[in-house]
Amino acid sequence: MAEAISFLEPRADVLARRGAIVADLTDLLAPECLIHEPRELVPFETDAFVSYRRLPLAVALPRSTAEVAAVMKYCHRYGIPVVPRGAGTSLSGGAIPQEDAVVLGLSKMNRILDIDYANRTATVQAGVTNLHVSESVSADGFFYAPDPSSQLACTIGGNIGMNSGGAHCLKYGVTTNNLLGVKLVLTDGTVIDLGGKALDAAGYDLLGLVCGSEGQLGIVTEATVRLIAKPEGARPVLFGFDSSEEAGACVADVIAAGIVPVAIEFMDKPAIEICEAFAKAGYPLDVEALLIVEVEGSEAEMDDMLASIVTIARNHKVKTVRECQSATEAALIWKGRKSAFGATGRIADYICMDGTVPLSQLSYVLKKTGEIVEGYGLRVANVFHAGDGNMHPLILFNANDAEDAAKAEAAGNDILRLCVDAGGCLTGEHGVGIEKRDLMRHQYADVDLAQMMSVRAAFDPGWILNPSKVFPLDGRNAA
Repeated sequence: MAEAISFLEPRADVLARRGAIVADLTDLLAPECLIHEPRELVPFETDAFVSYRRLPLAVALPRSTAEVAAVMKYCHRYGIPVVPRGAGTSLSGGAIPQEDAVVLGLSKMNRILDIDYANRTATVQAGVTNLHVSESVSADGFFYAPDPSSQLACTIGGNIGMNSGGAHCLKYGVTTNNLLGVKLVLTDGTVIDLGGKALDAAGYDLLGLVCGSEGQLGIVTEATVRLIAKPEGARPVLFGFDSSEEAGACVADVIAAGIVPVAIEFMDKPAIEICEAFAKAGYPLDVEALLIVEVEGSEAEMDDMLASIVTIARNHKVKTVRECQSATEAALIWKGRKSAFGATGRIADYICMDGTVPLSQLSYVLKKTGEIVEGYGLRVANVFHAGDGNMHPLILFNANDAEDAAKAEAAGNDILRLCVDAGGCLTGEHGVGIEKRDLMRHQYADVDLAQMMSVRAAFDPGWILNPSKVFPLDGRNAA
């Protein structure tokens, strides 16, 4: 892909000291916790936003908060940029490094430290995978609600950085709604605790500020998250429609009626075909759009909620209503949805967008999205969290064709502008990273950006933490 997105120029003084920096880091970390040979750095040159890549100066893989603090203190002293990294599943380029940066990966900090059922909390290191939290408490009847499609691999630290969501966040909220506390290492190596096991903490809501800050305010090394009791029962139902517009309008009417299922997921026909070919989930292939609606509670509660949803769906000419009949069938339904991104990668390269729109605009934005992508001569598959308007159009293209790749990126930018113009925002859960950085001025006035950058600079005056991300490179306030 053409280098349409620029990075900050590497700091010449840092590059000149590369050998000394590696030697100093060797004194701070065990040999297995430091990577610096060029060939071994290659796996860290990009994340899931593979269109861009940079080879880092070195990769530090600390095993404790104390080691993270030591690395941060050293990098702060010498003005060395640091790029935090969880599992590298970022779809916005949030973990892509640069040549003068030390990647600080938290994959070795992967222990669950405490399970407290009395307070319904779990305290975990930042490198623990999302799914591992739920698996650790499942036998006792609990789970951790945020469930990104990458939950098998993505980490709690990365989820906090991007304020990740998932299919079941319509009812339970995204990461910020399920996060109670963090241990945070500041740029100078100072370690602080924000929040804790209590439902609310005294003072300013710094925890809310850190969640979604994309690793620019400090390094989260531990987190205390909320555990939720499993429902009595859960039942996913498939609703097929003859058009994406009717499916989108149905979603809006369900929410407007005050009905809050645990999840409402959307797939259009290309996405249905892709996911069904991979997962064999039993999705109907004779419809143009599909909703996966999951309800939970007692049998009577689920029957009552579904009856109301079916009535609304019939007003939108629903073609197919299919309730799952077993736990195996339910698992297959969700396997298909959770596998959407990987399954799409089997047939084409793609860029996954992440705009969010008001539900009343869902049908309009879906229609315009198709027109935008078609106008560039490309294809799109839509699969997303419809209940909260978090869209994920997958723009299909050929990554080996520079012109095709540039068209895909341009189409994605047009879709994000459309989302903002429709009353939405640039990101729902993937973060800004580098992907949406230069679109920030489309959503925010200069005075708004200056205010946000002032807050960021209060934590990191030297702008060493993830420096090429989130804010436009020109006009930055480093004061």
